[in-house]
Amino acid sequence: MKDKVEAAIEKIRPFLQRDGGDIKLVDVVDGVVKVKLQGACGSCPMSLMTLKMGVEKQLKQEIPEIKEVVSV
Repeated sequence: MKDKVEAAIEKIRPFLQRDGGDIKLVDVVDGVVKVKLQGACGSCPMSLMTLKMGVEKQLKQEIPEIKEVVSV
């Protein structure tokens, strides 16, 4: 499943990079995806919304087995 998540993140990454940020996959454990928001995304006050409404929503659409996406 980790490979599927990484492929899905690659589709999201350009949108984050356009705003000076990035995302790194840390791990996938029991349907919980752990990521680290980097660059501008790491310190942005809207990062939680980006994580939940953007990244999590997109990953769950592509990979229904995902339960949650969390930032570590």
